Amino acid sequence: MAQRRLLTDQDFNEAMERQIKLRVFQDDHVVDMGGIIVRFDDLMVVVQSGVSEIAYHDRKRCEFFEMRKR
Repeated sequence: MAQRRLLTDQDFNEAMERQIKLRVFQDDHVVDMGGIIVRFDDLMVVVQSGVSEIAYHDRKRCEFFEMRKR
């Protein structure tokens, strides 16, 4: 699997539209994995991992990577 870091609004929008699964890091630790972006803005990225599993990640403190098959 290849990882692509999400940096711009365009990156986040594309990942959200294509429902690409993410890996989220904060302070060099994985804090979320396998969810998809349901909403984002300049401050926050909202990731849903299951029916009732929603996480709010600080866009400036976290690193977001999309997981894609080669």
